[in-house]
Formats: sequence, structure tokens, C-alpha cells
Amino acid sequence: MQDLFKQAQDLVGEINVAINRLAIGDAERQLAALRELAKAHDFWSDNMAAQANMKQQAKLEARITPWRQLEHEIHDIADLAKTNDVSLKTDLQNQLREITGHFDKLKAQLKFKGPYDDHDAILSLYAGAGGTDAQDWTQMLQRMYTRWAEAHGLKVTMIDESTGEEAGIKSATIEINGNDVYGLLKSEHGVHRLVRLSPFNADHLRQTSFAKVEIMPKIDRSDEVVLDDKDLKIDVYRSGGRGGQSVNTTDSAVRITHVPTGITVAIQNERSQLQNKETAMTILRSRLAQLQLEQHQDKLSDLKGPIQSAEWGNQIRSYVLHPYKQVKDLRTGYETSNPDSVLDGNLDPFIDAYLEHTI
Repeated sequence: MQDLFKQAQDLVGEINVAINRLAIGDAERQLAALRELAKAHDFWSDNMAAQANMKQQAKLEARITPWRQLEHEIHDIADLAKTNDVSLKTDLQNQLREITGHFDKLKAQLKFKGPYDDHDAILSLYAGAGGTDAQDWTQMLQRMYTRWAEAHGLKVTMIDESTGEEAGIKSATIEINGNDVYGLLKSEHGVHRLVRLSPFNADHLRQTSFAKVEIMPKIDRSDEVVLDDKDLKIDVYRSGGRGGQSVNTTDSAVRITHVPTGITVAIQNERSQLQNKETAMTILRSRLAQLQLEQHQDKLSDLKGPIQSAEWGNQIRSYVLHPYKQVKDLRTGYETSNPDSVLDGNLDPFIDAYLEHTI
């Protein structure tokens, strides 16, 4: 039982270190402050602010609860092991094994060190060089990320989509909600290259296609990325395409340009101009936050516009379906000979390799 007690005590120490590194105490104080705000009699007078408060409470609770529960359980085991009651040994060994496994899963959070790693993610895809094949490839990637999210029980919402004339999509933007989603998906940011026998080529020749994947932390709080109104050019116009009568006959579409960087966001999928503007502002803040991370700038005024194009030489990962089968990440060196599994959403090995690579 002394060995069991020592194992439990060692695990108590490791869990305490993890809790401190993850600033669980700070998260608890944030949660308490949000709960206090929610007690105000006029809390629901601003519905959007109230919903943001409740959403943040739920996110903090989901982060705090597993760690505090783990801490409580390991202390109970240590206390029982200290009694030297041999009849409890087998049961305590099983409990300790179970808690160790749970801790191994939870401590993956220690890999998330970025300021926005705990945020939801906005994922945008753009067809690059390769014509119709590239548009089809972009849709394949959209399906891959949707499958990955669904397999992890995450919520996926389509924000905007532009379909190709012949097949596939020219671009798409989706929102993925859940714990640490940006921290997980930031590894996917960059140009993805596909090599295959083209289904759109009469001679069925080998074709190389490119698509750009943009992963951004969802910034829906204006205090996280503060925008100066004089830096914004806002245009409203009539929506086009599918969407219902009111979408097509009112000036509900919104285009916002951040003048210093040239970043433009256009949204038309909602019926309300106000809703489209709010969505566009969220995406603009998210893009600027991502750009700040890439360019290591403290001030938005120092940012330069994004220049990476989706073409040869810029890819982060290659997917080869012919003449052999392989998916290889060019940053970490991780590869697999089963591209079908990857394209069906099995991205975790690539994500884990990237997180290990960047520690």
C-alpha cells in the first residue's frame, strides 16, 4: 500500500502542476465574475451580451470541472491508500489506473499556449491554382474538416459558400464551436496540395491542385480586437444567389474593408443587414487576430495584408492519390499511406504531430 500511496502522491503533484500551468484558478475567478454579472436585474435587457456571458460561463465550466473533479478523486485515493487497508488495494489500483488515463487525456491541454487557443474557430477555404480540380479539392477539404468536427462532437455552422460553375466550391467559410478548437485546428492553416488523376480531364491525366485553408480564432468580443471606425469602409448592397425573397430584394449584404491591411469580408447569407454586419465584423476581427499572430505585431496599425497564395511552393501538406498513396505534412514530417482515412476526417495524428513539433 505504501507504493500505491507514493504513486497517488506523485500524481497529486503532477495534477497540481498542470492546474497551475493552465491557470484554472484564474478561470474560476472569471466564472465567478460572469455569474455575478448574470445576477443583475437587467441582465437580459441586452440579449446578445447576455448570451455571450452564458456561453463564456459554459466554456469556463467545461474547462474547470474535469480538472477539479480529477483533483478531488486523486486526493480521495491518496487518503485511502494512506490507511494501509490491504482489502482496498485492488480497487484503488484500478481507480488509480483509470485516473491516470483520464489525466493523460486532459494534459493535452498543456500544449495549448497561444492567447486564442481556447476559442472557437472560423475556417475559410479558397480554391487556388488548378481550375475545376482545385474547386473540387476545396470541397473535399470542407468535407474532411466537417467530418473531423462531427467525429469530435463539435458544432459546425455554414457561414458563407460560393459554388463552382462546373463542380466543387470557389470558397467557403464555416464556424466550428467547441473547447480548444482553434488550438487544435491552427495546424491546418496554409496551402494544401492534391495530386491525382483528374476526373474532369478528358484524358484522365494527373493533375496537381491547390486550396488555401485559413484558420482563425473566433473573436466575437469587441474588446479582444479593438477596431478604429476610421479604418473601416462599410458597403451595403443587394444580396445575390439563393436565400429567399427578402434576401434577394433588400440591401442586406454587407462588405467591410479594413483599409490599413486591405482585408475585405463580405457576408450576405442572413436576411438582416444587422446580422450580416455582426457576422462580418466577427470574421474581420478573427482575421486580424490571426494576422497578428502570424506577423508578431502588437498593434493592428503595424499589420501588413496577407500575401500567401494557394499555389506551388507554399504548401504545408501534400495529398497524393496517384501514382502512389500518401499524405505528408511538410512541417513535421508526419506521413501516412492512407489518404482515404485522412480525407474522411482522421486528422488527429497530424494535429498531434504539429502540437508536439511546436512545444
